[in-house]
Amino acid sequence: MSYATLLCRAKLGVTAPLVTVEVHISSGLPGFTIIGLAETALKESRERVRSALMASHFEFPLQRITVNLAPAELPKAGGHYDLAIAVGILIASGQLDPGDTGDIEFIGELALNGALRPAEGLLPAALACSEAGHQLICSADHGIAPVLLESLQGVGGSHLLEVSAHLQQRLQLPALQSLAVPCSAPRAVEGGEVADIIGQSAAKRALLIAACGGHNLLFSGPPGSGKTLLASCLPALLPPLDAEHFRQLAVLYAVAGEALPTPLYQPPFRAPHHSASATALVGGGSQPQPGEVSLAHGGVLFLDELAEYPRHTLDLLREPLESGEINIIRTRASALFPAQFQLLAATNPCPCGYAPSSRCQCSAELIRRYRARLSGPLMDRIDLQVEVAALAPEQLTQSSGTSLSQRGPSSAELRRQVLRCRQRQQRRQQTVNARLTREQLELHCPLSDQQRQLLGSAIERFGLSARSYYRILRVMRTLADLRDAEQPNSDDLYEALSLRVGEA
Repeated sequence: MSYATLLCRAKLGVTAPLVTVEVHISSGLPGFTIIGLAETALKESRERVRSALMASHFEFPLQRITVNLAPAELPKAGGHYDLAIAVGILIASGQLDPGDTGDIEFIGELALNGALRPAEGLLPAALACSEAGHQLICSADHGIAPVLLESLQGVGGSHLLEVSAHLQQRLQLPALQSLAVPCSAPRAVEGGEVADIIGQSAAKRALLIAACGGHNLLFSGPPGSGKTLLASCLPALLPPLDAEHFRQLAVLYAVAGEALPTPLYQPPFRAPHHSASATALVGGGSQPQPGEVSLAHGGVLFLDELAEYPRHTLDLLREPLESGEINIIRTRASALFPAQFQLLAATNPCPCGYAPSSRCQCSAELIRRYRARLSGPLMDRIDLQVEVAALAPEQLTQSSGTSLSQRGPSSAELRRQVLRCRQRQQRRQQTVNARLTREQLELHCPLSDQQRQLLGSAIERFGLSARSYYRILRVMRTLADLRDAEQPNSDDLYEALSLRVGEA
């Protein structure tokens, strides 16, 4: 038989389209050609496959070998096609019995000595293979977390000879589940301790509200007031990811080539430096890769020194903050990445950081230009905007003698409140309050005539947008959940307004 067809997978964002690997061997001058929109790394597969076959004591056909990767319009890159091409050559040259390979997918890179190396970003392909009802053959060192292997059907090998022996039924390769690296013992949830923070009761309250409802939060205040320390406490308050969010996050990290955050199921906490490029923040590249907004999916994106980011970079956050996803479009490829993250940010009120105190040396125009770096549409998407004042000398000097009973609630105590609120939201609407639609708000957050009048006056006085109106309602719903109340009241409305525009 001079023709063979095998299955593999391409990489396209978080998806893995099926690729048919066709191998044809014909008479003529010896040659090895790969067609089907193959990138440079894939064209180099010819040398890897030739060396691997010869090192494994197989005969490399001295004929014309043509490998076609279909569909031809799909860009293909990477070395994970090596295994499928090598097995295809062995079948087409008659060195392997074709057997029943119609429902087997081959994914793996070959070393020059025939060893099978793990493919980068294997998880999306493995999940797609399982959904298609196919069996996967890949490297034994697959690197997939054990909790994600339950639904996968596949085996792993360490050498091309093992794969060929498995196909000839002379050897049974071990299942992927038996090759999983055991997870380390569960660790405590990471994050700062709220009780260790001196004062800042209003900021702690805002942090609790943000955690309960999944709301975006901005801390503004002078240097040393505790903004970053407060932000570091948020991971310890958040509930674990559900199975679907964890699976999506695992795929994103596999595509990005990064290890999953530990402990598993803890929401990610991403904190890029303000010098990060737009591509690093939202994703991109000739072959689209996820950025920080996607790697924070289901968790928190913390932007410290928010006003130091270029305005253009910050404005790229507007669409994913609204839709929960980002579509990266390039000339040769496009990819849609999930980006349902909670924005947590901190900024100074002016370049020196001390406005409006007497220590501030900035002119009014300099302060105006500094604050203008944060565009109106971006600020409109931040539900809670809280000023964090500098600590008074009395608070600092008296803190050393503060007893444990005076420290305020701990992170563990606040986390129990958050879990209770999140469970209430899940039972009622199957999502967090920050993601409530207009129809859901009308159902779960009805307003009385007095509340409508008050909110209407606030909209007129502060020039609030329609988006701000609905975000205030979502915060009201969270405040009611914190009280275990069925409906928000006027106190919830006053607090939601104060968290949005300051003290009225």
